Amino acid sequence: MRRLAPGAALALAGCSGPLSTLDPAGPGAASVAALWWVMFFAASAILLGVCAVALYALRRERRGRGLDAGRFVAGWGVAFPVTVLAVLLVIALRTGEGMLPKPGPEGALRVEARGQQWWWGFTQHDAAGGPVHTAGELHIPAGRAVDVHITAADVIHSFWVPRLTGKLDAIPGHENVLRLRADAPGVYEGQCAEFCGLQHAQMDFRVIVHPAGAYEAALAALAAARPDPSHPGAADFAASCAGCHAADARQDGAAPNLAGLARRGRIGGGTLENEGRESILLWLRRHETLKPGSREPSHAALDDAALSRIADYLETAR
Repeated sequence: MRRLAPGAALALAGCSGPLSTLDPAGPGAASVAALWWVMFFAASAILLGVCAVALYALRRERRGRGLDAGRFVAGWGVAFPVTVLAVLLVIALRTGEGMLPKPGPEGALRVEARGQQWWWGFTQHDAAGGPVHTAGELHIPAGRAVDVHITAADVIHSFWVPRLTGKLDAIPGHENVLRLRADAPGVYEGQCAEFCGLQHAQMDFRVIVHPAGAYEAALAALAAARPDPSHPGAADFAASCAGCHAADARQDGAAPNLAGLARRGRIGGGTLENEGRESILLWLRRHETLKPGSREPSHAALDDAALSRIADYLETAR
């Protein structure tokens, strides 16, 4: 038994982690995990059953008493798999149905998610109804249903937060709606689950779940986190970046919104951990090699002093 313990621990360790469906933190993910376990135990039982039937057939063959091939194929080759698949289909449909929005006594919070090569943009509304745009981070309250309205700007992407709910495609020109809910505050990793080009693997995001009573304050802080307009780097930003990037969470743009960038855990659509000014400066200097294929234009025309001023300017939005 002692020899088996390390192997069992290693196997169970694969059931946890930031992208593990088998470590659910919300009802949507819990239903997916339940379906997975049903399929796992059913598949294990079927495998054992098939092995037992094969051994039984071999024993009969050795004794000169072969099986009736017609009845064997009709029973085990047709009736049995049809029954198993029908049961799994019903369970899977019920699981998927539970992830769709539905009316209830408590109104679900509406957020919008837009995928594009290769980052995620989110739009939600504060208590006054004003828009708050973020990139790479979605903020929601704990314990409340959230309907995510998903679309795409270019190719098909797929919105997936494994510990909170199932996945749903983001399709250009079409809006899909996925319901999620987080049981407790925390940070939950999300990922594009549909291959969408060169940097598909670097198209992740985070869902930051706040305590229910602190959510509105967190949203207000996001809306107010703008860089200092009097900073010397503001002019450099306006000349080189503002054509695509907004530095105000109330405004949208073609590229990731940079309001509150200094507060975010990652930059570059999930490419770099944000460790402060040096991480922002590194991205400005080397984004073409850090994320090949990124549609951010080259900054070769800007000298190091200008890039430093832009990084310092973005760092003021805390």
